[in-house]
Order: sequence, then structure tokens, then C-alpha cells
Amino acid sequence: MLVRDAMSTLVLTIGPTHTLRQAARLMSVRRIGAAVVLDRDTSGLGILTERDILNAVGSGQNPDVETAATHTTTDVVFAAPTWTLEEAAEAMTHGGFRHLIVLDDHGPVGIVSVRDILRCWAPARRRHRAELVG
Repeated sequence: MLVRDAMSTLVLTIGPTHTLRQAARLMSVRRIGAAVVLDRDTSGLGILTERDILNAVGSGQNPDVETAATHTTTDVVFAAPTWTLEEAAEAMTHGGFRHLIVLDDHGPVGIVSVRDILRCWAPARRRHRAELVG
């Protein structure tokens, strides 16, 4: 199975000047754990995750003042839609993160998370077990 089969195509894109509270609100409404941060001035692409927001608030930073730019991961590993789920899982495990921005030639087309991968793998494992038993 490929990344394009598992990824969410609902990509929340925010700017670097969004506050952490604004980002959290948008992520919460969409029930997603990460936002793509696009800095149009630098053409930079990064990711802000729920963990980034949690760490900032947990360390006493003000979510109404802190901006996405300050907490965005810019050293991002990107996935291609044609990667296998195994390749995506390996990249996540190696890098210690739970989300990958999926890029094609035109920019971000999705985000794949550990949860997305598990959602795809769980039915396949159940089918495999049923075939072994049956």
C-alpha cells in the first residue's frame, strides 16, 4: 500500500505569524494533529504539531503571543505519494516523529500520520490472520 492511499488530503496550511492558540483552534476544529506552516516570504515549508503546542504551553509560554514561526519544525522529512507505507513508517521511526508532509511536484498534497498507517495496516493484518485460520 502507498502513502497516497493512507494520507489525509485535508491539509491545514497556516502562516508563520499565526499564534499557537489560533493554530490549536484550527487544528482542533479539523480534528488533526499537524499543520503545514508556509512562509511565503521565504518559500519555506515546515510543520507545527500538537506536540509543539503542548511543549510550548507546558513550559509556560503564552499561546496568545507565541507564533507558529517560533515553534515550527523546518528541518522536515517529506514523503512522496508513491512511497510505500513501510518507507513512511521507517522515516518516522528513524526521525522520531509522527507526521510526514506529502509533496508532489506542485507542493503539499497531504499529510500522513502514524495513525493513518495503522488504520491501513490493521485491516490487512486481520485479513491475513483470517486467511491463515480459514
